[in-house]
Amino acid sequence: MKQKRHNTILNLINSKNIETQSELTQELLNMGFAVTQATVSRDIKDLHIIKLQTGDGHYKYAQAGSSNVPKGGNRVKSIFSNSVLSVDSALNQIVIKTLSGMAQAAAIMIESMDWPDVLGTVAGDDTVLVIVRSEEGANELSEKLKGIIDKK
Repeated sequence: MKQKRHNTILNLINSKNIETQSELTQELLNMGFAVTQATVSRDIKDLHIIKLQTGDGHYKYAQAGSSNVPKGGNRVKSIFSNSVLSVDSALNQIVIKTLSGMAQAAAIMIESMDWPDVLGTVAGDDTVLVIVRSEEGANELSEKLKGIIDKK
């Protein structure tokens, strides 16, 4: 049942502009799945689903790694630079503040760059925490990220 629900979620987000967990939950309920918002939240995490901004300023769910999510290069840097408000570091951690709903996209950009010092990221709605191996690595990466957002 879980696999069928996951496949249905992926089909839904690829065929409709679904902006919220509530909308996704309602769509699944309408299709006969007995789900709660907590279940949908876990499914979103399991499927690596993120929110992307659409051309009209709204947001939609997309699966990280799908053709809807850029993998690197200028497009990713453009999304990053247009959504990040600030970058700051303390010890071996970097805190990135973004526009609301854009933290997951920023985290995906950082992870897609395969920087060897990055141990991982945690993204909320408008904040990304990046854990780096060392304080020196955090300072270097922080400066690289600041360089990306300064090229707006």
